[in-house]
Amino acid sequence: QVQLVESGGGLVQPGGSLRLPCAASGFIFRIYTMAWYRQAPGKERELVALITSGGNTNYADSVKGRFTISRDNAKNTVYLQMNSLKPEDTAVYYCNGDLPGLKSYWGQGTQVTVSS
Repeated sequence: QVQLVESGGGLVQPGGSLRLPCAASGFIFRIYTMAWYRQAPGKERELVALITSGGNTNYADSVKGRFTISRDNAKNTVYLQMNSLKPEDTAVYYCNGDLPGLKSYWGQGTQVTVSS
């Protein structure tokens, strides 16, 4: 059974940091491109960051220099380190595992709220 379980969300003040882990099971994690998406109220889901099986990364322009995606294949976990958070980062953050053209899996999401 495939599972992607996000955690680490919560309420944080502007300028603060959060680290989101996503624990994967039920598929061959190391060969999948892993990504974080987010969806704010009234907006479409958007790609935040991705990391390929080879460790290459890509980021949305809005988070470059503030967010870092990483993966630990031994723990089947992908992380999103979020620094210098802004109110506009408020959203539900989703973990995604993708084997292009073949399989794509989603987690349930974790809420991140940036507010003073």
